[in-house]
Amino acid sequence: MRRNMKARFAASVTLGVFLSLGTALISPASGNAQATTTQEQAAQPNFMGFAGAYLAGRTADIDNDTQRAIEFYSKALEFDPGNTEVKQRLMVALFSGGRFSEGVVLARELKEDPAVAQISRLALMVEATSKREYRKAAKLLSVEESNPIDRLLNTLMNAWAEFGDGKGETALNNILALEGPPWYPVFTRYHAGAMAQAMGKKAEARKHFTDLIADPQSGSAAPDTYIRAVMALAGLEAREGNRRAALDALSAGEDFSPSYAPLAALRQVIEEDGKPNPGVMTAQQGSAAVLFTLGSALNREGAEETVAVYLQFARTLDPNDAATLVILGSLTERLGNAEEAIEIYEAVPENSPMRRVSELQLGLALADLGRNGEAKDHLKALIASDPRDIRSYLAYGSVLSQDKDYVEMALTYETAISVIGPAPTRNDWNLFFQAGIANERLKQWPKAEAFFKRALELFPDQPQVMNYLGYSWIDMNINLEEGMDLIRAAVDLRPNDGYIVDSLGWAHYRLGEYEDAVRELERAVELRPADPTINDHLGDAYWQVGRELEATFQWKRALSNDPPEDLKPEIERKLSEGLPEAESVVPATANGADKGKAPAATESGAGDDKKSGLRLVTPGSEHALLDRSFHQSASADGLVQRINDRH
Repeated sequence: MRRNMKARFAASVTLGVFLSLGTALISPASGNAQATTTQEQAAQPNFMGFAGAYLAGRTADIDNDTQRAIEFYSKALEFDPGNTEVKQRLMVALFSGGRFSEGVVLARELKEDPAVAQISRLALMVEATSKREYRKAAKLLSVEESNPIDRLLNTLMNAWAEFGDGKGETALNNILALEGPPWYPVFTRYHAGAMAQAMGKKAEARKHFTDLIADPQSGSAAPDTYIRAVMALAGLEAREGNRRAALDALSAGEDFSPSYAPLAALRQVIEEDGKPNPGVMTAQQGSAAVLFTLGSALNREGAEETVAVYLQFARTLDPNDAATLVILGSLTERLGNAEEAIEIYEAVPENSPMRRVSELQLGLALADLGRNGEAKDHLKALIASDPRDIRSYLAYGSVLSQDKDYVEMALTYETAISVIGPAPTRNDWNLFFQAGIANERLKQWPKAEAFFKRALELFPDQPQVMNYLGYSWIDMNINLEEGMDLIRAAVDLRPNDGYIVDSLGWAHYRLGEYEDAVRELERAVELRPADPTINDHLGDAYWQVGRELEATFQWKRALSNDPPEDLKPEIERKLSEGLPEAESVVPATANGADKGKAPAATESGAGDDKKSGLRLVTPGSEHALLDRSFHQSASADGLVQRINDRH
């Protein structure tokens, strides 16, 4: 699904974006049409005038085709060299596409333009910092900004420039004096600690890092920054010979973000009495860390362009920072540029703990490009290289699911379950869930049900599992009351998840409760307006309540939104013939008759392809790292998110 996020790069990111990031969505159908138009226009660039080049640039921009946008905006400027709006759009496209040296030329020209002054001056500051022109850099950004994100960003960037100019005490005091919203301290404490450490003030650094780590609730506003503080404190203690204190700091991080690869790697170094790298020690690294910490915190749906610019700026200042590269690669892939993402993943240093994360992401990116054979070979090699790394099984299994190779998928997840041994933890719930899905698709319902129940034992109230299990029971005409209770509970936990709301609506439909089905499916369509299957479901429900004209509209809408190949002929048939009278699930089962026994026709499994509500997509952009939970932090399980996005 394409996202229209490129209208204009505003002078600043609003607080509303930080707290409640939304996005204007356009349908896949229109996105595909735009992509086609862009390709057609690209074939004949010499026949374009200004209007054609500009519109082609806008189309590419909206379609997240950054390199094409750059090409067409550049062409438009050939026709109208003084056009300010085109220069603004071209500058932002160059920055988000990683072409910093070209973009900064325009930034010098646009630094007084109110529409893009913030981003232009930030770019000039990055340039000056990269050249170690710290005094010049410190004069470029205003710390009096009314926008709290810009005020935080500018203050921290200025502080690191002052540090580079030899004014560390002033810089540190300016960070500590900064007041603002409740989420400020996670950033100010980290950067104060990092700067104090770089100045050799170890006791002060320890205090700032400790204060941050002691407040994990605030840390949830910026999980990557919280984890950086954990690693900085652990490294500081280890270098000072305080091995126990270092491991205690790591334990706090592991509680916050279980199984996060860099924490595990740092623990190994410390347990072997190694001396971890001190991390941020220069003004360039500090400035890059500012851009990374703000960019990673904003990394969710609706702020992709801003995040891309911040991360590309961070990469300019610190090209080998692995965390920046992994999140940037994931963001690039999420915007539909998998080839570029693969190049970014390959740039992660070989000796980084994040390298394996990047390799896993790379394998999934290959699958996103349709290169499933390469993806499977790549991921199987990762399993062979470290059979105890459960993430490899999860990634490989998701590609098998895409190929509908449910036999191999089931074997893969059951192998992973055997690897974790007899004492799985809450973090292992998804292995059992995916094993359940594979067996359900193989019509091995008793095995599937056992896996789903085990997943819920490990993670009670997990909405995706509740949704899948509850709908499966209803679809098989067993445990109807319990099934509806599970789905309703899942909706209560994820009220804005269109797919789970769709499950509730379709469950009502299967029970013959058509008015209730209409109510819930209308809500699901509001949440996911361009989803073809949800629109198809609503069409079916409208038909059953006599709203045939509206049903026809929904089916046409479903057809226009690129439905799956197996759904398309069914929709076309309904447009031609309508629906026969529905046969609902026998409601007597809800009262206990034959409870626990499926009808003969479906006894072997709940494989009805109409269960679109079981596509396990959840809100947010939480898969920026394989170790995150997206739309998008180190504190959550992003591999789970990404795998579920692929179903």
